[in-house]
Amino acid sequence: MGNRKLINVITLGCSKNLVDSEHLMAQLDEAGYDLVTDSDSFDAKIVVINTCGFIGDAKEEAIETILRCAEAKSEGLIERLFVMGCLSERYADELREEIPEVDDFFGARSLKEVVEALEAEYKPELETDRLLTTPDHYAYLKIGEGCNWHCAYCAIPLIRGNHRSVPMEKIIEEAEGLVAVGVKEIIVIAQDTTYYGKDLYGERKLAELLRRICAIEGVEWVRLHYAYPTDFPQDVIDVIRDEPKMCKYLDIPLQHIADNQLQLMRRRISKAETEELVARLRREIPDIALRTTMLVGFPGETEEDFEELCEFVQRVRFDRLGAFAYSEEEGTPSALNLTDDVPEEVKESRVERLMKIQKRVSLALNAERVGREMDVIIDSREGDFWIGRSQYDSPEVDEEILVSSPHPLAIGSFVRVRITDCEEYDLYAEVL
Repeated sequence: MGNRKLINVITLGCSKNLVDSEHLMAQLDEAGYDLVTDSDSFDAKIVVINTCGFIGDAKEEAIETILRCAEAKSEGLIERLFVMGCLSERYADELREEIPEVDDFFGARSLKEVVEALEAEYKPELETDRLLTTPDHYAYLKIGEGCNWHCAYCAIPLIRGNHRSVPMEKIIEEAEGLVAVGVKEIIVIAQDTTYYGKDLYGERKLAELLRRICAIEGVEWVRLHYAYPTDFPQDVIDVIRDEPKMCKYLDIPLQHIADNQLQLMRRRISKAETEELVARLRREIPDIALRTTMLVGFPGETEEDFEELCEFVQRVRFDRLGAFAYSEEEGTPSALNLTDDVPEEVKESRVERLMKIQKRVSLALNAERVGREMDVIIDSREGDFWIGRSQYDSPEVDEEILVSSPHPLAIGSFVRVRITDCEEYDLYAEVL
């Protein structure tokens, strides 16, 4: 029953976790294992779950997944079960006690140990190799681990430690390997991409790294995610503006705008500085698409603080915005020093109110795009439409462009389209 050489790798959480799983799979593939990803069946006799432990909902999903697989092991449907990643890093001892069916738990930085537990040899020479789980034409490129900012609500430094940059030569080697297998769009990620290089080279080197990635033959688009706003480097703005391969796009999580909240969150930036940064980005890169996230219901958030945030979101008109409610994470400064004093129903109500504002903003912005021509990359086919994205849209998190074409389009190809219609979070287009 089942293939003893088949491993099901289940990845939960963010794209940074996805990259970790892809590195693991490259090692296991070299060792002769067959691999499936995120399978709900139990054809594989071995299951590895890469967990997220960032916020309450993510932890709940991870525990449910582990329990489902533990039950399958008890029933003899699988033989071996391993858990790795952020949740396992934080709660390994408790999990071992509560879920003894799991063969072993590994932390977020234990790739070698996981490979060896699966009776394979870890090969350092494969360190930059990946087995992609994304479509062939785009991939995430992780340039660092951990974070030095220590925001009050965030458990990442507890899980992943302080910021550690990947040496630039290794990143370029990995990027070249991705392009060699057909990747055209590279999405640069880290907990804070702007901090890149400070620990290794004594100064921030993100702009130089981006230029080197853009110089790789075969790269078409380079996209930047998770850029911390405090002390934002001017040379990064320069490279986004000047490099033709850089998507005019920036994922810059702001979390809030009220000074009271920014101080309590330990964001090390003020409302005035935030406003100036957004204005500078738009002044220097007029067509930039800004994605951000907002955190509501943090301890001490008053109705006035929230109204200030709503006014900011309505006035500034972010191209993309997500909102989530604060959940207390044990061991973080906010959990240790602040009282979680905003009721859950108020938190959820505020998320809904903020997203209603963003929905109106998004529809208005999309209406302004009707009639425009742009290049899109084709991700997939769904029903009557080819699903594409412009340089202003990141996969999974942003809107899609539903393209009508009288002839088939190649997945991963770039096509020129005209926007013909819109909804709040989708655009419709026809091939030119």
